[in-house]
Amino acid sequence: MAVDYGTKRVGLAVTDPLKIIASALGTVRAHEVIAYLKNYFLKEQVECIVVGKPLQMDGSDSESAKHVEIFISSLAKNFPELPVKRVDERLTSRMAQASMLEMGMKKKDRQVKGNVDQISAVLILQTYLEMNP
Repeated sequence: MAVDYGTKRVGLAVTDPLKIIASALGTVRAHEVIAYLKNYFLKEQVECIVVGKPLQMDGSDSESAKHVEIFISSLAKNFPELPVKRVDERLTSRMAQASMLEMGMKKKDRQVKGNVDQISAVLILQTYLEMNP
């Protein structure tokens, strides 16, 4: 499972059992994400959680990095059996916008930030899968 964490919304993505294709799972409000994950993990088997690491273009932590670190601490506390992996998420929002344009999504749908969050999570997970075959 991949997470594109934001202080308002969290994009989620999962992969198939063969770990070939990442797919959007949905978007959850940030304050509801731990409860959502607890419920999801009761129904589905997850091997690890991949969280996007927000970096500046020069490789330093971005402004949102401290919020992501707090979220990761919450994941470790609530799901100690699941390893948390990190993936550089630079440019995922731009790539998500470009992907939506390529898919032919209407401008109105491309402006829905939840759609960007979901696709960003897919890109984070796909990057992880390619780096860990």
